[in-house]
Amino acid sequence: MDLLRADPLAQLRQRTSVKWRAYPHDVLPLFVAEMDYSLAEPVKRAMIRVIENSDVGYIGEVTALAEPFAAFAAERWGWMIEPSNIRTTTDVSVAAVEALRQAIGIGDGVIIMPPVYPPFFEYVTEAGGRVVEVPLLESGPVDADDHASSADFWSIDLAGVEAALQAGARAVLLCNPHNPLGLLHSAADLEALASLAFRFDAVVVCDEIHGPLAYESRDFTPFLSVSEAARAVGITLTSASKGWNLAGAKCAMQIAQSDRTLAMLDALPDEVHMRTSQLGLHGSIAAFAEAVPWLDQAIEAIRQSAELLRELLAAQLPGVVFRRPQASYLAWLDFRALGWGDDPSVVALESAKVALMAGPEFGRQGAGFVRLNLACSPEVLTEAVGRLARVAGDRGAESASAPASASASASARVSQ
Repeated sequence: MDLLRADPLAQLRQRTSVKWRAYPHDVLPLFVAEMDYSLAEPVKRAMIRVIENSDVGYIGEVTALAEPFAAFAAERWGWMIEPSNIRTTTDVSVAAVEALRQAIGIGDGVIIMPPVYPPFFEYVTEAGGRVVEVPLLESGPVDADDHASSADFWSIDLAGVEAALQAGARAVLLCNPHNPLGLLHSAADLEALASLAFRFDAVVVCDEIHGPLAYESRDFTPFLSVSEAARAVGITLTSASKGWNLAGAKCAMQIAQSDRTLAMLDALPDEVHMRTSQLGLHGSIAAFAEAVPWLDQAIEAIRQSAELLRELLAAQLPGVVFRRPQASYLAWLDFRALGWGDDPSVVALESAKVALMAGPEFGRQGAGFVRLNLACSPEVLTEAVGRLARVAGDRGAESASAPASASASASARVSQ
């Protein structure tokens, strides 16, 4: 398999997205979830064709996206979907808020599972709900750490979810794969979650935007595929935006597979659907129908970046803990042993000129952590870890010399 290469840094710095405009050129930007690879050729051609045809009016028929996505889901994950069960909107953020508005009343509790993608907190309040935190369960160290993955360390707190639903929560906002951990929730946990939601008449809104980036596609379980209970209570949100790097193209899907949840989607204002971008629609059609080989190349490049990161940390920053993700290009790094405070991203930016995502933004459980974007060149990743290691070394040297300086000062005072 051919391996994707990230674009040269000088070329990347010509981009105008937030990743390349938020910081000066001496900063390596590894914070926001954008990949440094060029667009897949079929996607690029489709979007150029839209421009050449001046076809940038309001969205029309979307069956052309529903059918290739349904085929992709069946081939990749064994998930069978009728194209008529798929709706489109501008992005997963809008899809999440609008689905929650249908699922809850003002002030109702919505369960989220931190550490989790920071906008989840905002989605709930924007939809009129109240955040109910049920953090993921974290286990201790396991043997053969080099081969352990995120699934060996984290899982859904099903007892906590049950207690929250019993206390009145009306919905669950689930992230699968879980950002920032790269965790693929197990089929057993998803089935148990669906059973709980069904028992308490709650709705599960499931963000599966990182699903196409599962390292082993057979290991990813779409929520709606696990049981009749899941199909009764679930609404899935997904997009080509993460798998094919199309976040700015603005096209996402909402999927329901029961009369109840389809009625929720059909109750949405027409404008929710009309916000879909023509560029995003046709780029997404090409992604699912023609650009799966590109996706597989991207996944292999990301896997190699994850392995490189593991090696670099072991050699240069052994105090930083990295648990191998099962999906996507996000690395969740534990800096607590280095003593860089609750938000190590501040030290990383100010002292190392490396921009990372602040762990505390993912919830209280993120104190002492950062999120790093792996979808970059080996050279950029190597330079970033090298910069961080030099800062760690300098801070360690300062800390080690402080007691000696204090002792020398005390001796001087005594001699005086």
